[in-house]
Amino acid sequence: MDVDVLIVGAGPTGLVLGIDLARRGVRALVVERGEGLAPGSRGKGLQPRTLEVYEDLGVLDEILAAGGPYPVQVIWADGRQTGEHVMFDPAGDGEEDCRFTAPFMIPQWRTLEILRARLTELGGTVAFGREVVRVDQDEHGVTAHLASGGEIRARYAVAADGGRSAVRRALGITMAGEPVDPDPLLVADVRVRGLDRDRWHVFPPAGDGPGFAALCPLAGTEDFQLVARFPEGTAVDLSPSGVRKAVAERTHLAPGDVTDVSWASDFRPRAALAERFRAGRVLLAGDAAHIHSPAGGQGLNTSVQDAYNLGWKLGAVLAGHAPDSLLDTYEEERRPVAAHVLGLSTAIHRDEARRGAQTRQLGLHYRRSSLSEETRPAPGRVRAGDRVPDLTVDGVRLFDRLRGPDWTLLTLDRGVYLVRPDGYVGWAGDTAEGLGAYRARFGLGPDGSWS
Repeated sequence: MDVDVLIVGAGPTGLVLGIDLARRGVRALVVERGEGLAPGSRGKGLQPRTLEVYEDLGVLDEILAAGGPYPVQVIWADGRQTGEHVMFDPAGDGEEDCRFTAPFMIPQWRTLEILRARLTELGGTVAFGREVVRVDQDEHGVTAHLASGGEIRARYAVAADGGRSAVRRALGITMAGEPVDPDPLLVADVRVRGLDRDRWHVFPPAGDGPGFAALCPLAGTEDFQLVARFPEGTAVDLSPSGVRKAVAERTHLAPGDVTDVSWASDFRPRAALAERFRAGRVLLAGDAAHIHSPAGGQGLNTSVQDAYNLGWKLGAVLAGHAPDSLLDTYEEERRPVAAHVLGLSTAIHRDEARRGAQTRQLGLHYRRSSLSEETRPAPGRVRAGDRVPDLTVDGVRLFDRLRGPDWTLLTLDRGVYLVRPDGYVGWAGDTAEGLGAYRARFGLGPDGSWS
């Protein structure tokens, strides 16, 4: 089987990249070693910037219909509610330029279903039961070897196969990192009676008793997501009886109040970053490139931004609009962002930072990128490398003009902006002088479209 791009892994990263490539007419194949989409609520929080990306990819309405806002936390002690806690700082000055002001909750399994449906609608394909165990590459492309004995040939490959990425290991790319917390965590999707669904129920540890637990109602479902902490070195019991025991030991609920356990997993929070995001014709994205603590809801969202950054670049190179070297800017731009976000999520896990403007990811930028050219002697608030704000100018919403796979030329009263396909300013000037040379780097026509 010959394709332009082989995407290994059908998680959020792989599916978003598949969608972005499909709408560009790129022949891409997503392969997944499992026999279906991954179960479980997992990364349930979507940040405002990710919601903007989902709008551009055509899945926002389905996402909003399937999820809901985060509830306020209620704190329990000895079977009594003792207080409330708002987890997220409210939007402040400078954040009024986004339609969304807070994270949005949707179980990851439902996000995957919506993304896969959109990929199929665009003519893309997910091949299940295809485990990539080795990759070879030459000057013309990549050969992926499957556990079943088959091969897939592609011009480029993207490893989006998670924190234990087989492709990353096959390439010999190392990850540097550290444990964030030595205590293992149990995460499970459960149905519980005796708790209302308009609050996120938190049960702090009491004295020498078992560790922390929380039960968060999963928007759009009848389930709660359980998170329970165990002492270092504990072998976590993932059986339904083990999950029920964990709830009963940490809350005022009885084991029988957990009426169903549909999914359970355990992990030890850690932070790790791949030494590089590219090896020839193979690129790393998502958890294959960076592993986060779940605190602050950054992992899935950072992974989606990886795919959104990489998709237009692969499309430009494959269409002959830009040289292969454009793909080097993927690591140049995304690896520093991943390093920053890793530090942020670790600080939040250790109660050293709050969930607020930084976690919403609207302020992340590429100002230092070689693709960002700021020519104004006195730049305004939005500079080359910045995300374009969601503003309405003369009755026209900018995001409506930006939507789609091409570059966009914006001429406003205070300047000229050439906006990249991922919604970041590539070039900015007081006038259009010098813009022609920048357009030529990418084979762009006068209006910013591919020529």
